[in-house]
Amino acid sequence: MSKLASYSTILSPVITEKSTKLSEYNQVVFRVPGTATKPEIKKAIEDLFKVKVKAVNTMVTKGKKKMFRGRPGVRSDVKKAIVTLKEGSSIDVTSGL
Repeated sequence: MSKLASYSTILSPVITEKSTKLSEYNQVVFRVPGTATKPEIKKAIEDLFKVKVKAVNTMVTKGKKKMFRGRPGVRSDVKKAIVTLKEGSSIDVTSGL
């Protein structure tokens, strides 16, 4: 997988209270495209961050109906990947690449 393909597979890290708590268990959460598969995500993380991945779990959060400036709208669906790293590996998502 090329470096450019890896960057297009991993869109951004998810930095929330819950994802920060997962870092205690050697897990990191990333936003990924809806078409990304678990093997693609694993390969991209290993190429970009030079770490060993133990497992990848994915979930699709469906978009909610919300009001935007007084008009009804729908948020986009978001696919997230929870990446479990092997012992001794770590990713600092706050510093960037």
